[in-house]
Amino acid sequence: MDQVNRIIVLDDEAELRNMLQRFLTGHGFYVRVVADGKQLDRYLQREPYDLLVLDLMMEPEDGLTVCRRLRAEGQTLPILMLTAKGDPVDRVVGLETGADDYLAKPFLPDELVARIRALLRRQKMAAGVPTVTSQTLRFGEYQFDVATQTLRHRGEPVEVHSAQMLLLHALGSSPNRPVSRENLLARARGRDHDALDRSIDVQILRLRQIIEDDPSKPRFIKTVWGVGYMLVAGIES
Repeated sequence: MDQVNRIIVLDDEAELRNMLQRFLTGHGFYVRVVADGKQLDRYLQREPYDLLVLDLMMEPEDGLTVCRRLRAEGQTLPILMLTAKGDPVDRVVGLETGADDYLAKPFLPDELVARIRALLRRQKMAAGVPTVTSQTLRFGEYQFDVATQTLRHRGEPVEVHSAQMLLLHALGSSPNRPVSRENLLARARGRDHDALDRSIDVQILRLRQIIEDDPSKPRFIKTVWGVGYMLVAGIES
């Protein structure tokens, strides 16, 4: 049986809070509702949640302020922002502040559920556990043995710096699936984590310079916007 997803809702309107709790609970989610940012902080400290539904127009701390503060504190849970405004400028500001999606009131409850499930799927892909540990991957004229961390070009071994090899192994452990930057760092932790530091994008570029014919138009190490990176490869038995 799949684990029940845990959702926390922050809205200063009691009627909407109660409606969302009933509706989302009826769709199989575990739902907690709170009325302000202080309540939200207390619950986030007590137990983990998979997603935050956050109202934009609140007082004294509005949704943008809450979102900005959570991201500054390192909180990474997906945030779906609700607002009565339909101005696209507000949507851009919300997304740039750290929200993952945006839904204007009034909205269809079924659309809210669809947006939530899409965000949860994206989060699950980005944080997924490795799916391949002992197979050989092929991309272009390269072969990568995931278990031995050996890269070959037309059968000849290719020397790869440790930082780039860590990335290739992390990507190669979940081929054809997006892997978030945070997950790339997590998989390297305890091995050569300092080699990656905060320079994942730089190391990705260097890895592309090794295996891509044109690093500016990568065929194998794809950027998945809003998630991270993905290695496109064939899997050999």
